[in-house]
Amino acid sequence: MIRVGLGYDKHVLTEGRRLILGGVEIPFEKGEAGHSDGDVLLHAITDALLGASGLGDIGSYFPPSDPQWKDADSKMLLSKCWDDVKAAGWNLGNLDCVIALEKPKFLPFRDEVRKSIATVLGCDFDQVFVKAKTGEKLGDVGTGKCVEVWCTCLLEK
Repeated sequence: MIRVGLGYDKHVLTEGRRLILGGVEIPFEKGEAGHSDGDVLLHAITDALLGASGLGDIGSYFPPSDPQWKDADSKMLLSKCWDDVKAAGWNLGNLDCVIALEKPKFLPFRDEVRKSIATVLGCDFDQVFVKAKTGEKLGDVGTGKCVEVWCTCLLEK
């Protein structure tokens, strides 16, 4: 049996926060506003995996109203959910992710981010791909107000 999942997340970019993508801190003057560490990439991956497995979504696992998840490390959140997905008998085929971010340029960090995600999931580097697009100066992404991420995954049982 195979299933696909789709994850999405969007966070406002604000001064005084770190920009974390895929568990990697990216040098920039703004970071993601969020209840946890704000890692939109790991949040979208988590939702894709949970959706494909039918186990829920990141909000049902880690409600933003619960203070214990304030500033939580999103690698730990993903790891907890991935353990549940694997326990339900699922294996990862692949992840394909798109980050919409005007600045900074993502390409210099791509391999480090892919390695970070593969490490959390205990999978091969080539099972994870991440690419970035700008907003072409249009909309909230293009004006640097936010970062958005979409992730698809393939699970196999």
